[in-house]
Amino acid sequence: MDPVSGKPVHPRLRRTLFFGLTFLTAGAATALMLDALRANGLSAVELIGVALFFCLFTWISGALWTALAGFAVRLSGSDRGGLDLAALAGRPLTTRTALVMPIYNEDTERVGAGLAAIWNSLQGEADQAAFDLFILSDSTNAAIAAAEERLWARLCELPGAAGRVFYRRRTDRRGHKAGNIDEFVRHRSKGYECMLVLDADSIMSGAALVALARAMEAHPRIGIVQSLPLAVGRETLFGRLIQFGSRLQSPMLGSGLAWWQLGESNYWGHNAILRIRPFAEHCDLPVLPGRPPFGGTILSHDFVEAAFMRRAGYEVRVVPQLEGSWEEVPGNILDYAARDRRWAQGNLQHSRLLTAAGLHPLSRIHLITGIMSYVSSPMWLSLLLLSSVLSIIESAKRPQYFLPGAATMFPAWPQFRGQQTLVLIGITLVVLVLPKVLGAVLAVRDPVLRRGYGGARRLAAGLVLEQFFSMLLAPPMMLFHATFVAQILLGRGVNWGAQDRGERGVSFAEAMKRQRGQLIAGIIWIALIAWLAPRFFLWLTPVFLGLLCAIPLTVYTSRASAGAAARRRGLFLVPEESDPPPELRALAEFTAPAPAVAPPAAATSADPRRVA
Repeated sequence: MDPVSGKPVHPRLRRTLFFGLTFLTAGAATALMLDALRANGLSAVELIGVALFFCLFTWISGALWTALAGFAVRLSGSDRGGLDLAALAGRPLTTRTALVMPIYNEDTERVGAGLAAIWNSLQGEADQAAFDLFILSDSTNAAIAAAEERLWARLCELPGAAGRVFYRRRTDRRGHKAGNIDEFVRHRSKGYECMLVLDADSIMSGAALVALARAMEAHPRIGIVQSLPLAVGRETLFGRLIQFGSRLQSPMLGSGLAWWQLGESNYWGHNAILRIRPFAEHCDLPVLPGRPPFGGTILSHDFVEAAFMRRAGYEVRVVPQLEGSWEEVPGNILDYAARDRRWAQGNLQHSRLLTAAGLHPLSRIHLITGIMSYVSSPMWLSLLLLSSVLSIIESAKRPQYFLPGAATMFPAWPQFRGQQTLVLIGITLVVLVLPKVLGAVLAVRDPVLRRGYGGARRLAAGLVLEQFFSMLLAPPMMLFHATFVAQILLGRGVNWGAQDRGERGVSFAEAMKRQRGQLIAGIIWIALIAWLAPRFFLWLTPVFLGLLCAIPLTVYTSRASAGAAARRRGLFLVPEESDPPPELRALAEFTAPAPAVAPPAAATSADPRRVA
């Protein structure tokens, strides 16, 4: 019996099925590749390529079977092993929850707009009095800190906010975001059973906040419940592509993850509720020995905190069915990559924790998954370069029809098993594309969702175009990530800076400065293959196109005008913009700059709303 749902569930059966199918798919594809390669004998270099291929195909096969599991759950409408939030509807809250938003040199107007939308939505709930709001600032810019003070004063004037909205600015900023939250937990969380962590770009509905608090109250052995934040609010073409693609797949993938992970799910750092006492007792992050990038403060704290919470005996759950949780994504590929640079270092630090005592096996898999999300790029690059080198070597060889010392009158003809190669390419495409197709099927069969995407025809057109752009964007992102991993391995750490969450356009000069290395590498690669192995050129065409187009593609997709043009044609629409929920409509209204309001005279260090 599942301890949460109370229904018969077999975690081992689910996980055996998931991992068995994942490795079986990867093994079958690798066997096909091995059969194609060994036609003319296998070299040691080719065996290295086969090993890389197996690892990478296992990686993408896991995503495929997660999507298929989620597709089945979404078709059936429920998962007996999942957390049933609907059964808790109407249950009155008897405990208190702190809404905490750590901020660091953020756009204060955007932070205020989001918090006001969240707070006003919460006021429509019967249990709204069970929540207080804490703004936890680590800002170093004096002008931004002053704007935060004014923001706090405005928020205190919202309905029901008197004595319930608090602001604290740290002077000791050790530990970055994790240290900011840890300071709150240890010194300012008395009287609260749970905290709900928000990012500066988070938006959540009052109904979602109450549902999460009810789940924690009803199930005391749950330590973390993670909602599924959907990407919204972007106008640039790049942002709209990310929104559209993730909106199609994320709910289905989230359901698939919840299906096989059950109570050993993961925490993504925001839009999630955590039980404070076990978090304080068991989730203290170690300072890793040595110097950055592998030593020092752990930059990606969330996976580690989830692993420690599960080690302490508390479940970690994902609730993909919960509506009313949103976030924003960077508006261009350069800002997207800059955010990934810090995450890459933080995730690679997790390699130091893989052997930590007492971790659940799935927690170790989560850490490996985080590492692979960045290490997979240099692995793909290595496989492509290895294939290029082998193709050049094969092109330079002269066929040897009669082997030395072979007593035979029949020649040994060189073999090319094109059929196996084509089948392998077809299988790879299916594994990569099928999750998006399944997400589109779920959207088309739901009339409300179908209208939200602009109808079946616009959804299909958007799916094809999104896949085309994804193909072009993949090579430059691969090189970005490969560069990040190489820099980290060479000992180059990253500074903790504020994220650029806006929708700035990228100039051609900036794109050229950041990506000229990619262009030069692409030109050299293309020239070598065209000269030395022209028969192999066609297979690398998608990679070459992405590298040649990287700079103009970065510039073009960063433009809000390009996103607006797509929107006018009904492309890359998502349901949250076709029929915006009240919270997102309120966010758009609050985003307009408000007149500066001086802090009230009573807002001193003695003010009970201010946390010193």
